[in-house]
Amino acid sequence: MKALVGTVVDWQGVRDSTAVIIDGSVIRDVVPAGSMGQYDVDEVYGGRGYLILPGLVNAHTHVAMAKFRGLGEDLPMEKWLGDVIWPAELEWTREEIHRWALIGMAEALSNGSTTVNDHYFFADEIANATLELGIRAFVGQTVMDSVDFPIAEPGEGFRFFKRWEGEEELVKPVLAPHATNTVSLELMKEIAEFAGEKNALVHVHLSQSRGEVLEVKRRYGLSPVEYLGKAGALGENLIGVHGIYLGDDEVRLYSKSGATLVHCSLSMAKLEGRIAPIIELVEGGANIALGNDSPNPVGLMDLFTEMRFAAVLNKVWRRRTDVAPAREVFRWATLGGARALKLRAGLIRPGYLADLVLVNARKPQFLPGEDVYSHLVYSARGSDVELVMVNGEPVYKNGIFMKIGKTLEELWEEVL
Repeated sequence: MKALVGTVVDWQGVRDSTAVIIDGSVIRDVVPAGSMGQYDVDEVYGGRGYLILPGLVNAHTHVAMAKFRGLGEDLPMEKWLGDVIWPAELEWTREEIHRWALIGMAEALSNGSTTVNDHYFFADEIANATLELGIRAFVGQTVMDSVDFPIAEPGEGFRFFKRWEGEEELVKPVLAPHATNTVSLELMKEIAEFAGEKNALVHVHLSQSRGEVLEVKRRYGLSPVEYLGKAGALGENLIGVHGIYLGDDEVRLYSKSGATLVHCSLSMAKLEGRIAPIIELVEGGANIALGNDSPNPVGLMDLFTEMRFAAVLNKVWRRRTDVAPAREVFRWATLGGARALKLRAGLIRPGYLADLVLVNARKPQFLPGEDVYSHLVYSARGSDVELVMVNGEPVYKNGIFMKIGKTLEELWEEVL
C-alpha cells in the first residue's frame, strides 16, 4: 500500500497531519498521520508542509491545440475560429495530433489535472497519448454537419465511441457534437438517442458566440438550450461548455435539467469579453465544473490559474465581492468536474478513486495558512505540484512523467 501524508484539503473540509492510505486504485482509509502504522505501507509521499488534494478535473479541453498557442491573438470568437483556427486544423495529420496532444496533456498533468475531458479531431490519437502518460481521460471525436469540415465527419464520432467502449480503464469515450449551430437538429437527435442507449456523456459547446445563438434561432426558432431539449440531449448526461449568452429562461431550464455547465472564464473573457451567468446557474441548482479550454486562447493548461480567474471574473461580472468564494471555486475544479463525468472522485474519502495531487506548500505564498482555500485559489500555481497520482499510481513526480521517463523539457526538445 501507499500513503500520502500532509494536510488533506477537499471541498468538505481541511484535516491537518493526516495520512491517506491507498490500496490499489482506491483510497483505503484517511487517518491521523500517527496511526499510519496500522497499515502495511511501503511507499510514503509528502509530509509536513504538504497539501493533499483531490485531483483537479479539467472538464473541457482541446489539448492538441498547444500547437496553435499564440495564433489569432486579440480576435473575437467567430473571427478567431473561422479565419485562424479552422484553417490551421484542416492541416492536421495523425502524427502531429499525437505529438501535440502529448504536450498539452503533459502540461495539464504536471499542473495537477488528473482527468481531462477532451473534445477534438483524430480522437484515437488523443486517447493513445492519454495511455502513454497515465492520465485519466474522457475523449470525444468532434463532429459537425452544418459546416463542411472533413475531419469532423459525423459517422466517425460513433465509430470512435464503439472502438473505445470498455477497452481501457483510463480512457472513456464520449459523444462530442461541436456546437448547437454546427450540428443539425437531426444529427443531434441521433447523438442523443445513441447516448441514451449507451448511457454515454454528450460534450458540446453551448452559446459560445452571439452568432451561434442567432443561427439556431434563425434555423429552428429556438434558443440553444431549447434546441438541446428538442433533440433529447438535455439532461444529466449533458456537459455543456461556455454558455456565455444564455438568457434568463435558458438558465432556469438548464439548471433544472441536471446538466453540467463547464465554466472556462479565461478563454471566454479573452475571446468574447464576457463570462457565463454562473452565479445564476448555481442559484438554480446547476452543477458547475471548470476547464482550461485549450492552450489557445488561454495560453496554458493550469487549472489553478483558471480557478483564480473564475473567482475574480465572477466578482467583476456581478459587481459583488461575495460571489464565487474560494472554497466554492475549488469545489467546481474538483467535485464539480467529477460529478459531471460520473466519477467517484473529487473528495478524499475511503472508497473514492485514488486520483490525488500533492502540493508543496512550504513556500511564502502559502503563509500564514489561515485560509487554505484562499491560498489554493489565489496564490497556488501549477508549478507547486510535486506529485500527481492517478488510479493509485504516481504518474508525475518531481518533474518527471513516470510512465515515459521524461520531463517537460525533454518533451519540448522532441517537438522542435
